[in-house]
Amino acid sequence: MAWLWTIADLIAATHARPIGNLPAGISGISIDSRSISKGEAFFAIKGDRVDGHDYASVALANGASLLVVAEGKLPAMGRLVAPMLVVDDVLAAMERLGTAARDRSRAKVIAVTGSVGKTTTKEMLRHVLSACGSVHASAASFNNHWGVPLTLARMPENTDFGVFEIGMNHPNEIRPLVKMVRPHIAIVTTVAAAHLGNFRDLDEIAAAKAEIFEGVSPGGHAIINLDNEKFPLLEAAAQAAGVAHIHGFGSDARADFRLAEYVADGATGQLWASVAGHTYEVTIGAPGRHIAENAVAALGAAHLAGADMPAVVEAMASLTPEKGRGRRYRLSVGGGTATLIDESYNANPASMRAAIALLRDTPPEGEGRRIAVLGDMLEMGVHSAEAHADLSGPLLAAGIRSIWLAGPDMAHLRDSLSGDLDVVHADSVDALQPMVIKSLRPGDVIMVKSSKGTGSGRIVAALLDKYPPIADTEAAPASAD
Repeated sequence: MAWLWTIADLIAATHARPIGNLPAGISGISIDSRSISKGEAFFAIKGDRVDGHDYASVALANGASLLVVAEGKLPAMGRLVAPMLVVDDVLAAMERLGTAARDRSRAKVIAVTGSVGKTTTKEMLRHVLSACGSVHASAASFNNHWGVPLTLARMPENTDFGVFEIGMNHPNEIRPLVKMVRPHIAIVTTVAAAHLGNFRDLDEIAAAKAEIFEGVSPGGHAIINLDNEKFPLLEAAAQAAGVAHIHGFGSDARADFRLAEYVADGATGQLWASVAGHTYEVTIGAPGRHIAENAVAALGAAHLAGADMPAVVEAMASLTPEKGRGRRYRLSVGGGTATLIDESYNANPASMRAAIALLRDTPPEGEGRRIAVLGDMLEMGVHSAEAHADLSGPLLAAGIRSIWLAGPDMAHLRDSLSGDLDVVHADSVDALQPMVIKSLRPGDVIMVKSSKGTGSGRIVAALLDKYPPIADTEAAPASAD
């Protein structure tokens, strides 16, 4: 059997003390006792809310072949008899294992960060590079202090391409993570007003994103959005970090990876991209200029990683979106159909504007309406009132007349709207939900967008329950997040 880690390598990497009758190796790594698979090692991480040591027996019952536990927790685990690796700190041990995985790998490694588009770009790269070799990439949005080392530790030795998403909402969060990942290619999708409550201004956000350049391998590459106003700051940071090759992407004529033209065509998009002197005509299975911009960054990274570019371009057409990030559904409503665009995973001012543009470009049928169901954008801090009120401009410019809002911060948007509009505001997602379900009509296009913490995914779930999808009309990831 091909192990992810032999027991000898696992002990050496984690600096562990072995106890019990250990297996020859492990097939995988988990930190969730509920979803662990047979033969995997359970790392009993202590999180903000729960301590994995409290679920060690559950992990064993569900098939774990090995427990990785902290020395200080052994007395509290009673008489639990199981194969164990005892370490000083479980998260630190996983970080050491992640570093060992990176050391042994010959994969081309790409790291992605940005205020908007990082998950979409990561998923694009996962999909298109799979046409060229074996790919290991972050699951979901495993982009924080435990998600990144966990993803690294899970990377098989024979991986061809590694794709890692690195997130942050405070300074000094990306720095230690990227030094574990040590990417050959680092992408900053854009800098925008996300997590603004934790920063003074966009310059501070850009500086935090620029930490990604500090871990780039010698001779490596930085790919930066040349259309973004913070490009000079990011470029200077990449130079200061010693990045050997710095590339711009976007619509700017100076871009190394340039979006030459983009055309939306119903549920698909067509773009022409110039990459290393070659122009590629690319079909993407979802509309949205922001998606086209992300695609150009992904094409540039694939080129630098030595991928088969014709295979990459062909794979772009079969991208599918994740739940909450632009997935589309055709719903059966009152003898007709309606279109649901699920953008419920996350939101900030930039991704809100992109989603509004996507709604604008999705035509309703017959007497149908374009409906924006918007929930609060979280982590805006003292800027929240202005950030929410400012969405009135994009909504009015897009001709969106049905604007259904949920949450206390969305009251600022409600108060900034005037004229002959269908505006509804409720204090919470749950208070708005019955009206949304009752009011949907044939021909409507309804887009649900908010920060994940507001729970607007419950509106999406209720719509899917009430109006079963006729067919999942998924296309490429349409989310801006």
